Amino acid sequence: MHVAQTGGEITRETFWEIGPLGKGMFYFLSVVALLVFVYGVYERFARYTDGESDPRDRLNDLGSRIVSAARIVGSNEKQFNRDLYGGLMHAFVMWGFLVLLIGTTILFVDMDFYRPLTGESFWVGEFYLAYAIVLDAFGLLFVVGLGMAMYRRYVVRNERLWGRHTGLEDDAFVWTLFLLGVGGFLVQGVGMVGQEIRAGETVSFVGVFTATLLEAGGLTPEGAAAIYPVVWWHHSILALVFVAWVPYAKPFHMLSSFANVVTRDEQAGRVLPNIPADLDATNAESIDDFTWKELLDQDACTKCGRCSSVCPAKASGRPLDPRDVILDLKSYREEVDAGAEDTPIIADGGSSVIDAETMESCMACMACMDACPVEIEHLNSFTRMNRQLTDQGDVDSNIQGVFQDVMQKGNTFGEPQRKRATWAEELEFDLIDAREEEVEYLWYVGDYPSFDDRNKKVARSLAKLFEHADVSFGILFDDEKYDGNDVRRVGEEFLYLELAGHHVETFEECAFEKIVCTDPHSYNTMKNEYPEVDFAEFADDPMMPFEYDEQWNVEGEIEVLHWTQAIEDLVREGRLGLSGSELEYTVTYHDPCHLGRYNDEYEAPRDLVRATGCDLYEMPRNRSDSFCCGGGGGGLWMEFDEDPKPSEERLREALEDTDAGSGIEKFVVACPMCMTMYEDGRKTGGYEEDIEIVDVAELLIEAVEAKRTVAAD
Repeated sequence: MHVAQTGGEITRETFWEIGPLGKGMFYFLSVVALLVFVYGVYERFARYTDGESDPRDRLNDLGSRIVSAARIVGSNEKQFNRDLYGGLMHAFVMWGFLVLLIGTTILFVDMDFYRPLTGESFWVGEFYLAYAIVLDAFGLLFVVGLGMAMYRRYVVRNERLWGRHTGLEDDAFVWTLFLLGVGGFLVQGVGMVGQEIRAGETVSFVGVFTATLLEAGGLTPEGAAAIYPVVWWHHSILALVFVAWVPYAKPFHMLSSFANVVTRDEQAGRVLPNIPADLDATNAESIDDFTWKELLDQDACTKCGRCSSVCPAKASGRPLDPRDVILDLKSYREEVDAGAEDTPIIADGGSSVIDAETMESCMACMACMDACPVEIEHLNSFTRMNRQLTDQGDVDSNIQGVFQDVMQKGNTFGEPQRKRATWAEELEFDLIDAREEEVEYLWYVGDYPSFDDRNKKVARSLAKLFEHADVSFGILFDDEKYDGNDVRRVGEEFLYLELAGHHVETFEECAFEKIVCTDPHSYNTMKNEYPEVDFAEFADDPMMPFEYDEQWNVEGEIEVLHWTQAIEDLVREGRLGLSGSELEYTVTYHDPCHLGRYNDEYEAPRDLVRATGCDLYEMPRNRSDSFCCGGGGGGLWMEFDEDPKPSEERLREALEDTDAGSGIEKFVVACPMCMTMYEDGRKTGGYEEDIEIVDVAELLIEAVEAKRTVAAD
């Protein structure tokens, strides 16, 4: 390539020292590479049609989806999340690659369309100079970004980048891109040495620098002319091989990841797909039981390990790595497509793609999904496999016992339903029966506040808060059953449907304004999942103990609240009489997964803690980065050989990693399951003398009663 004056305007020759035969060969190879690329992309996307149809409309409002995906991908916002170095690295590589691709396309359009049609070129003069400096700048960023990637991978050896699915294709991908970037500048530098007329092309600053180094190394213009075709062909062939290779290995994520972001479901995880009413439908007997979106998820995975690095199950030594599960499914699909024999997708202790214990380890905390930069919806695939385990009868024995208790008794404790409201007997006032009297708040108390001794104290604290605020509230007494959220996440969909049908049928018979839930798990499933069920599909099923045949609360006309949201409104209205100076404890607060990551509620509990006067210190992992207690996804009911337990690790973080350190007096929660897990972790971790576990409601009632005591004095 050399700079020439065309009509007095600066440009460069595209095929310097490349003769007609070389040009023809280049175009032939380009066509072959593009055909291989197009066929590969077609084959990949055609494969998705073998999967099941997805219950979500993932292509509605496609224009807005594409614009939104372009913003997410273009800004690299997910890559920057919790990782500035990784965000910069990926932004440099991605934008460098895109600008170089656009530059190549501009040259192609000018050379093969515009010039033949008009006899002129727009790749000249000021446009050319602007083109040259932009491509040099972004080409340099491209090489720098790849250098950062190689430094992190091979020098630092960042742990999350390495796993059992890391292989030659990962090395080939990063090295191919790096050699393409460096090779492009080498071609430019050799061309500039060989052509005196390009000496004035100072805008190509990287090219000038490369040419200067080559000349310092002894390269002459004659030598440059001699080696230029060799350098040019090496670079061109590598580029064409890369283009052809894209659909067949890791580079395909450049397409599949964007498609995955376009087709994402904003409700994924917090709202699981409903099971078909067809009893003959299978969940995960074969790889083609997965939906086309779940197959796309597998191809979108870049092996970045962000999901692995935040997974509490993996951190605790449980046999779950969310990245490996997604990639195991992908590898198996590719083996089946290549003619391998079918293998069970999931089984207990047998030869299967995924072992049952792996899925039982999942806490359904959604940390993996929150961390994933390409919007992989792990929990949908995980739940599908859990449902298959349930169908096969391979469920953990402890979980099977919970299923039996819920089916026979209506609660996870196996207690008679008549005892559901005995926690309230110590109160100095009677609770209203919401089935018989109209109330403002229909309070869904939940299993643990009803039957667990430690959480009964929380229930009484909350009842007192409602009473102090002069709120009209009532409960369902023995018509309240388990909400179904976690049995659904461990695969028992039909039991969940029974519970949901019972509750909405009961709600319809009551008169109230709002539903208030103690447990974030109940809050999530009643707010987000009950309205998704088309009960008409199951109402005629004799196995279903309800006759309700509509969809409930589809428009959200009934407001469903977590209790912290309801009490926050009351505090704001001054109905609890708090001044914000009643208590002086030094505390930290743990975000429950189902309240925080699931439903983006982070501030209401914190506002309530501050309203008591407590000095609140944040743990390093807070809000969307919160670390699960270990109780979700059935974890509360199972036993694992883990060290440390998630609850122990979280308490250690509270006492060692917050700014207050060992000065933290109280570890504050807003979830009955968290209360149970952390009380256990406090004992097993040896923290009984170091910290106290309290619920936000207990802090509030202590502050309210302290205020009233002072006022009485």
